[in-house]
Amino acid sequence: MREKQRKYQIDTKENKEFLRELREDLLNFGHQFPSPGGSSYYLGDDGTPWKDRNRETWITSRMTHVYSIGTFLGHEGSEELADAGLKGLKGELRDRAHGGWYAGLTTEGKPLPNKQCYAHAFVILASSSAFLAGREGAKELLEEALKLYDLRFWNEEEGLACDTWNTEFTVLDDYRGVNANMHTVEAFLAAADALGKEEYRERAGRIIAHVISWASQNQWRIPEHFTKDWIPDLECNKDQPADQFKPYGATPGHGIEWARLITQWALSTYKEDAKGGAKYIEAAENLFNRAVEDGWNADGAPGIVYTTDWEGRPVVHDRMHWTLAEALNTSAILHHVTGKVRYGDYYAEFMEYLDETVLDHEKGSWFHQLDEHNQVIGTVWPGKSDLYHAFQATLIPYYSPAVSIAAAVKRGKK
Repeated sequence: MREKQRKYQIDTKENKEFLRELREDLLNFGHQFPSPGGSSYYLGDDGTPWKDRNRETWITSRMTHVYSIGTFLGHEGSEELADAGLKGLKGELRDRAHGGWYAGLTTEGKPLPNKQCYAHAFVILASSSAFLAGREGAKELLEEALKLYDLRFWNEEEGLACDTWNTEFTVLDDYRGVNANMHTVEAFLAAADALGKEEYRERAGRIIAHVISWASQNQWRIPEHFTKDWIPDLECNKDQPADQFKPYGATPGHGIEWARLITQWALSTYKEDAKGGAKYIEAAENLFNRAVEDGWNADGAPGIVYTTDWEGRPVVHDRMHWTLAEALNTSAILHHVTGKVRYGDYYAEFMEYLDETVLDHEKGSWFHQLDEHNQVIGTVWPGKSDLYHAFQATLIPYYSPAVSIAAAVKRGKK
């Protein structure tokens, strides 16, 4: 096998070294994220902060998560960068009057309206990782984030989370969404691994049960948007299909990402009981295979399309970097968990596409959005906002699929 090919193959030393190089490049790329108050600037094409954009809580949380893991990897400066992000989450992004965290801050430092489940899930993820990294104040932040989330977003009766409140937590929006619940599963699993609170793993399983039920009744394409009574709204945003957070139709990247999280939950819940977790692994395979069948090379060019209609036809043909990152993660995990060769083959295909098309070999990091001809565009994701998806894709393929990535890296489980 040629050297170039081995760089893309799962479980080769060449691939592991390639990922190590990518990881270090990403960590170096993100060093300029902190604002003076700790909230994260949105990063531009070369890692220079775009200070004319809002400073978002979810981006700040993601960068705190990344550099908390960076402390385990020995990346120089990670401790200070993780602490900077924590400063923002404990300080200027926190609503001391009404509780919780603002969606973000304007360039003038004024709070953005509304309280987002999505952002609060990332605060839990960030504080879980920072706690594992031993950062000062992280445990208190994690406990506060969980308490607030339990109070405002988690619905014990439904076994699901709501989506958006007004800033004062007095008016709850009628919209319900799967994206915020997906990152809630990620956050709950991280909190369970960090604190040993298994009730959060159990809650993650309740969300997963809903998603599997909805997808299995819909040819394994996950409905993304719902009414307040959790009735699927399959026509949501049909008139603006490329919406940044609420696109119309099925999102193959989310099918892929759910497949990974379901696998993690099943392995961590059933542990030695392979039979008990088998139906969940099968569901994960169904989600992954449907998403790849619909989205990968769907229009004659390499890449995974952003969205499809409910028959699997591409709607938004753009390729988002996060989708590729999740495809790398999930194909690697399914290869290791099932032993099926085709998942390793997919991984190699995705790696080659990453290297030849999505990596920015000149300015660093990954191009965040490409069009159907694989030309860089920025209509949905200009610049290179944060490191989270790309960074995790350099780690998850080789760490225990049963453990959240920060805990896995800390424990050295591979």
